[in-house]
Amino acid sequence: MEITGKIIRVCELRQGTSKSSGNEWQSQDYVLETDEQYPKHVCFNVFGSDKINQFAIKEGEILTASFDIDAHEYQGRWYNTIRAWKVDRNVAPINDAAAPAQPAAPEAPQFTQTDGADDLPF
Repeated sequence: MEITGKIIRVCELRQGTSKSSGNEWQSQDYVLETDEQYPKHVCFNVFGSDKINQFAIKEGEILTASFDIDAHEYQGRWYNTIRAWKVDRNVAPINDAAAPAQPAAPEAPQFTQTDGADDLPF
């Protein structure tokens, strides 16, 4: 899945050490706002220092994030994870006045009065 919008918040970097493997990890959340009549907010996550550094997401950027959604259970409650795996900055600016206009609606058919000989049976 993917979503396009403006980054309105870069949350604090979280890091730690895995209890099972002993490897260090990093995770960072970002809040993206869509450009719609009623804007939506999506909080997504980037996991791993390599991806965090590669994406280098900054507040105020307009981008498209490709992500996976997964859910997990913890103590009887379910939580969603929205994890970005790709970020694309080659998107058109939001509210671009130069955006192509919608094509015009097709012209309505013209009906004309005939000689009165109606071929309908009613």
